[in-house]
Amino acid sequence: MKIIGAALLILLFLYIVLVIFMLIFQSKFIYYPYREVSMTPCDIGLKYQDVFFKTEDGVKLNGWFIPSENTDIVILFFHGNGGNISHRIESINLFHKMGFSIFIFDYRGYGLSEGSLSEEGTYKDAKAALDYLIDEKNIPIENIVYFGRSLGASIASWLALKNSPKVLILESTFTSIEDLASQLYPFLPVRLISRYHYNTKKNLESINCPILIIHSPDDEMIPYSHGVQLYNTANEPKELFQLQGQHNDGFMLTGFPYIEKIKNFILKLRY
Repeated sequence: MKIIGAALLILLFLYIVLVIFMLIFQSKFIYYPYREVSMTPCDIGLKYQDVFFKTEDGVKLNGWFIPSENTDIVILFFHGNGGNISHRIESINLFHKMGFSIFIFDYRGYGLSEGSLSEEGTYKDAKAALDYLIDEKNIPIENIVYFGRSLGASIASWLALKNSPKVLILESTFTSIEDLASQLYPFLPVRLISRYHYNTKKNLESINCPILIIHSPDDEMIPYSHGVQLYNTANEPKELFQLQGQHNDGFMLTGFPYIEKIKNFILKLRY
């Protein structure tokens, strides 16, 4: 019995250490920034403007504006939690082929953007990117589409709650960080120790612009059930579109149907 008791105490100690570790270092499980910008739109033959702008708390951010002469619609692109804007060249090219202008930016701590990462910081970054389009590019918000992928989709939903766009597109995202973490780490008291929320589902309850939810049943990182829950929560008008493939390659594997769905969803609701 003494041996069993000692073993239980050791397991309890290790469990407490694990909980403390997750409490202190949980940001490392959410953000995977990369500083080096390895490509630019020029590498695929696209003209672009390399811009810098500041947030309300004085952090300087970097972004690319890729213009199009085919339409006055601009895609405000919120990328996921890994890499930086230079790892979204394929998506930039797809949106350009659709005929839209694109503004993609790096959150604080990513790429050439300054600052340290936090949930509140990413929200300030999102607002600063929108302000840049409206104030510096003179683009009315009714011409702006928010597109977010993975973590970026949750950030886009927060901005849509505060400043409603013409269209909101959420691709391969979660209902909330706490919901996802509870599934990934069911043995941990995630909801008690989480310092991050990114509650996409709660945001959608009060958003009234047209919403397109995109997700793959084969997503190995964020279960398809999250996309279904978001669709069920979203207000009309809304659509749910299924990708083929996994979390990071679904949009590429789906190909033409993916391009047509996004393009048609935006254009049919444009006027």
